[in-house]
Amino acid sequence: MIDEEPRKRSTGHELGCDLSSISSDELRHRIALLEAEIVRIKAEIERKDAGRKAADSLFGPKV
Repeated sequence: MIDEEPRKRSTGHELGCDLSSISSDELRHRIALLEAEIVRIKAEIERKDAGRKAADSLFGPKV
C-alpha cells in the first residue's frame, strides 16, 4: 500500500492556468500573493525611477 502525501498548497500562480479545480480559499491566497508582488514591483519601479532622475540631474543636459 502506498501512502499518499497530503496535497501541498501551491505557493505561486501561473498566468492563464485553469482555476476550476482550485478552492475559493486557495484563490484568495493567490490574490493576496499577487497583490503583495504588485506592491513589491511598484516599489522597485519607484526606486529605479528615482535613480534615473538622480542620474539625469547629474549627467543630463544643462539648459
